Amino acid sequence: MSVMSTTEIMEILPHRYPFLMVDRITAMDVEAGTVTGFKNLTMNEEFFQGHFPGNPVMPGVLQMEAMAQVAGVMLNSRGGNEGRVAYFMSMNKVKFRKMVTPGDQLRMEISPLRIRSRMATVQGKAYVGDDLVSEAELTFGYGA
Repeated sequence: MSVMSTTEIMEILPHRYPFLMVDRITAMDVEAGTVTGFKNLTMNEEFFQGHFPGNPVMPGVLQMEAMAQVAGVMLNSRGGNEGRVAYFMSMNKVKFRKMVTPGDQLRMEISPLRIRSRMATVQGKAYVGDDLVSEAELTFGYGA
């Protein structure tokens, strides 16, 4: 059950192929600041070609970017933020726990830590199945 399709996501985020890292939003509560999104990974992802040949692994920094984009959908959807962009500014308490490989479905769950008018910090967790594969605190600043 899709809450937001890729086409709808592209109406909110400025990212496009090959840098759009979220395929679907399945749950979002803008008031609570929570959102869940998915990235389906195939061997066709450009980054798998060089990271690493013969042992494809999704780069950790792209896992963080995927989480940031899921958070951006929620942040850009909040009242007063329509048409604005939440720019990814920093990541803290980053942990990579397991490898993410072709065929995996990366589920990202975002919850708020601090949301203000010009800045926001969220907790992001990424899962493959029930396994936590990465997590971080992500901070954003709002642009025009």
